[in-house]
Amino acid sequence: MLTGLDLGQERDLGRPLCWLKKGGWPRLRGSGLGTVCAGSEGLASIKDSHGIAGTLLGEMALCAKKRPPEEERRARANDREYNEKFQYASNCIKTSKYNILTFLPVNLFEQFQEVANTYFLFLLILQLIPQISSLSWFTTIVPLVLVLTITAVKDATDDYFRHKSDNQVNNRQSQVLIGGILQQEQWMNVCVGDIIKLENNQFVAADLLLLSSSEPHGLCYIETAELDGETNMKVRQAIPVTSELGEINKLAKFDGEVICEPPNNKLDRFSGTLYWKESKFPLSNQNVLLRGCVLRNTEWCFGLVIFAGPDTKLMQNSGRTKFKRTSIDRLMNTLVLWIFGFLVCMGVILAVGNAIWEHKVGKRFQVYLPWDEAVGSAFFSGFLSFWSYIIILNTVVPISLYVSVEVIRLGHSYFINWDRKMFCMKKRTPAEARTTTLNEELGQVEYIFSDKTGTLTQNIMVFNKCSINGRSYGDVFDVLGHKAELGERPEPIDFSFNPLADKKFLFWDPSLLEAVKTGDPHTHEFFRLLSLCHTVMSEEKSEGELYYKAQSPDEGALVTAARNFGFVFRSRTPKTITVQEMGTAITYQLLAILDFNNIRKRMSVIVRNPEGKIRLYCKGADTILLDRLQHATPELLNCTTDHLNEYAGEGLRTLVLAYRDLDEGYYEDWARRRLQASLAQDSREDRLASVFEEVESNMMLLGATAIEDKLQQGVPETIALLTLANIKIWVLTGDKQETAVNIGYSCKMLTDDMTEVFIVTGHTVLEVREELRRAREKMMDSSRTVGNGVTCQGKLSSSKLASVLEAVTGEYALVINGHSLAHALEADMELEFLETACACKAVICCRVTPLQKAQVVELVKKYKKAVTLAIGDGANDVSMIKTAHIGVGISGQEGIQAVLASDYSFSQFKFLQRLLLVHGRWSYLRMCKFLCYFFYKNFAFTMVHFWFGFFCGFSAQTVYDQYFITLYNIVYTSLPVLAMGVFDQDVPEQRSMEYPKLYEPGQLNLLFNKREFFICIAQGVYTSVLTFFVPYGVFAEATRDDGAQLADYQSFAVTVATSLVIVVSVQIGLDTGYWTAINHFFIWGSLAVYFAILFAMHSDGLFGMFPNQFRFVGNAQNTLAQPTVWLTILLTTAVCILPVVAFRFLRLSLKPDLSDTVRYTQLVRKKHKGQLRCRRRAGRAGSRRSGYAFSHQEGFGELIMSGKNMRLSSLALSSFTARSSSSWIESLRRKKSDGGGSPSGAEKPLKG
Repeated sequence: MLTGLDLGQERDLGRPLCWLKKGGWPRLRGSGLGTVCAGSEGLASIKDSHGIAGTLLGEMALCAKKRPPEEERRARANDREYNEKFQYASNCIKTSKYNILTFLPVNLFEQFQEVANTYFLFLLILQLIPQISSLSWFTTIVPLVLVLTITAVKDATDDYFRHKSDNQVNNRQSQVLIGGILQQEQWMNVCVGDIIKLENNQFVAADLLLLSSSEPHGLCYIETAELDGETNMKVRQAIPVTSELGEINKLAKFDGEVICEPPNNKLDRFSGTLYWKESKFPLSNQNVLLRGCVLRNTEWCFGLVIFAGPDTKLMQNSGRTKFKRTSIDRLMNTLVLWIFGFLVCMGVILAVGNAIWEHKVGKRFQVYLPWDEAVGSAFFSGFLSFWSYIIILNTVVPISLYVSVEVIRLGHSYFINWDRKMFCMKKRTPAEARTTTLNEELGQVEYIFSDKTGTLTQNIMVFNKCSINGRSYGDVFDVLGHKAELGERPEPIDFSFNPLADKKFLFWDPSLLEAVKTGDPHTHEFFRLLSLCHTVMSEEKSEGELYYKAQSPDEGALVTAARNFGFVFRSRTPKTITVQEMGTAITYQLLAILDFNNIRKRMSVIVRNPEGKIRLYCKGADTILLDRLQHATPELLNCTTDHLNEYAGEGLRTLVLAYRDLDEGYYEDWARRRLQASLAQDSREDRLASVFEEVESNMMLLGATAIEDKLQQGVPETIALLTLANIKIWVLTGDKQETAVNIGYSCKMLTDDMTEVFIVTGHTVLEVREELRRAREKMMDSSRTVGNGVTCQGKLSSSKLASVLEAVTGEYALVINGHSLAHALEADMELEFLETACACKAVICCRVTPLQKAQVVELVKKYKKAVTLAIGDGANDVSMIKTAHIGVGISGQEGIQAVLASDYSFSQFKFLQRLLLVHGRWSYLRMCKFLCYFFYKNFAFTMVHFWFGFFCGFSAQTVYDQYFITLYNIVYTSLPVLAMGVFDQDVPEQRSMEYPKLYEPGQLNLLFNKREFFICIAQGVYTSVLTFFVPYGVFAEATRDDGAQLADYQSFAVTVATSLVIVVSVQIGLDTGYWTAINHFFIWGSLAVYFAILFAMHSDGLFGMFPNQFRFVGNAQNTLAQPTVWLTILLTTAVCILPVVAFRFLRLSLKPDLSDTVRYTQLVRKKHKGQLRCRRRAGRAGSRRSGYAFSHQEGFGELIMSGKNMRLSSLALSSFTARSSSSWIESLRRKKSDGGGSPSGAEKPLKG
């Protein structure tokens, strides 16, 4: 039984030691969760600007022995001894795998876990035994040592960068309150219960309870981009009892104890209690700063460490780093085992033959062919012969196979890195293959999981169009009245009349500015509403230099538009808003803010103008506001509705603006009822909603806005192309539902032609299950008839359900929220969710946590057995990127954390189509052709020994000399197959993009599978039979020109070897689909090198230098001088190759595949260059969708009205920086993937 000390030591095995210099001797800190092991291959050094939290999230996974799960977390401030007894995890991290002492043994142990390396080590040991070795040991040890050394150097380099990263993170400085003094401590020495000081723009080092800050009322502002991908600021507030602890002496005396929930991965929830001064104070997520956040617009703050290191919510959301292997790698491991079994079978057959031959025939020749001293019987001779043949026949899987595979993958990686069409000129960023092991799997992807913000979009909101009093603004028309495209537009509007205009704002329609300048009352009221109805904060650093801090990018875009058109929001107090209207400063009294939430989908302000007139301004979702208007003129309502449809059809985020005049008496009565509702003890939210609903009625329609969440260039085209390649795209985003749906329409994932879009928003297990059931029933309504008119009734089994859902005839989409997804991912419901989702053409998951993203990917990997790809740009995407078979990072505005954890990276989503359809498809094609040819040529080479065994008394004598055996895979046949594996193409890159159906063979794994493997083996065995028996038959009767017998051992060996080299060279010529100068040079050069070495080894010169090694002087010259030999070689080549040519000709004529058809089409096009391929642009009818403030946070309006977010010295925030196909494929596809037709003209209801 372990003592407490033993237990602590047990937990610290394998984890870093974090020393605290306190007193004389260092003390051990940490727990079993302290070890974090490494992530991406090729981890580069990380610059300071890249962010600590993202680095950790990108490169760590929990792997040490875990403590028993905590029931609650207790942390007492300024009391390290008390907190130590709980053995909480320290803030020290370790991502490296080795040190100087452990590198060699651990790395060799890992490498010999590979089946192939162990196999070749075993063969090397056999070759060192003289009694059974027919070949020299160097034929195996040289390539084995080479492979082990190259891998070890690569692993050592990777681990060196991990050590650098560890040291950089662990040694960062943090201000920790120790002994009443702020001391600089390294991050790894920060402990639970410490009080640390953060300054503006610093990363939060651990999960902290906010105690106090430089802002009034203990407020601070944080950016959470690395947690949820959102770049807008969020507000956190200390509880009132600690908000006054701003001085060091007060904080040093603080001894409060926090009792809270144990470590978990819920980013949006925290529950705890602070016990201090014999009182207890509730704690929520609003009081906590999570690791990964950045402190913004706040000079300083103090926080109490609650969770450190791997216990932080950021790390709890970090998935394990997994060693990724391709499906071809896994298949090769299986095939190697099969081949080894085949090798053993051949060895047993030949060993039995040897024992029988020695027993019946060999004993007659004991006089001049005696057995070795160790051989006492025919049985033991057979036993030794078995091992001898294992050595001789091992070339069916030579180690050069693995070396060649790595060389080819390296070549493919360089092609990706060098591709100028994937180079972003704006950011000067090339595409990068950060791993060399997954290239061919890029050609097999079936599911893509994409982040939204920063991946599909640029995360930049732009005021694009608007409708005011029935007139639409934003389009520019040419002299003929046609709408001008973006590239044909004139210069944007000149806002020089307005000294406060934002120079970055662009608008092209001059008629809107004219309406403002001419004093159109509706236009003025429109922009007045935009300048008043918001929660934006303003800062004026210098005269005329305004900076807006917006809660959501939508609001920032609208307020900026009003600013440029002459209605400049200058400042606010809790009770006033100051706007400069066309050069005149006007201060409005702010009476109320009716805040936004997801149910209301609108916000309002009630203001009193200088004349004393009270007016309510409202903006919100069109589907909500249009029902709350006073009976407007039908013409205005219809016109605005048409504009909304037009804007929505262009994928813009639409809002409706309205106002209502209130008389003094009504307002006072309403304000009294609002106060009563806000003080209600029960149903406070419902009471307030009812009061808000009352005043937000009978409003007058002003117009509508259209904001563009700018998609990255080429996103809709990329998604359309990938969809045609039968790749399913799921969007997993932390944004709200409305935002995600809007982007779904913008990028053409969702269309109005879809039969139905299902929206799952249930908050309980039963609600989610019922919504999923209804969705399946609706899809199955169109597929009730299964087979020959048989009606499907009753409860379906899981497999039957999947088959029925795969046969749905409509196009469906599924939208599910994060709280609903949490229930859908439970074990008893995950299959229902997966089958429902996979039957849909598009899936969008909203408000999901990083861990949920990884869980969705893992679910598809687990049940669908399909290759998955995850793509994202932020630290919140790292878990998903690690979990998927292939991870792609986009170097965007959220740092490079996703890039560091990824396998491939580039700067724009549109490059994904080229990565998959060109590089991925080619890599898969090349690797498959390489493997097929490699197994073919090696079985053709090795099986000759098997046939020869029946004619040499099963004596383990080789047909070829040992130099030919050594050089066959290294020199004679290595370069041609490498050239094919690196450079081959079936169709040019333009055709790969033009015909995305060419991608499907990779998804169905058609080009290299067990069937193709056996076909290659059969062809290799066929070639070996002819290569051996044709020369054998000829040599049995043939004579030389001088009449002497031709059949001697060396002449036969030369003839068989020459025939083999020529046959496999002609075969690779047939297999090569894309000829380059390199292919020609390698193929014909390898033949020339073969003959040069052959003649050199039988020359007088080598015999003179090494008489014991090269004894057969002139044999090659004499043999190849005989016409009979050349006729034999020619006959062997013909009978080996002609059947292959005939089979391929018939297949091309009778059953061509899609690539054959594309090549034929290409030839036809060359003959008809004058005919151009017509392209037509497809549009779609619009439907109204609102996009108001979807990243907006509820409660900010109340915060403004309270004045808690106002500085005492200033009315504005400081330090704001504006962030800124052929039938056979189709039949296979129907068995494997989701079916679905698209009925045209179907109306799209939203079900929730």
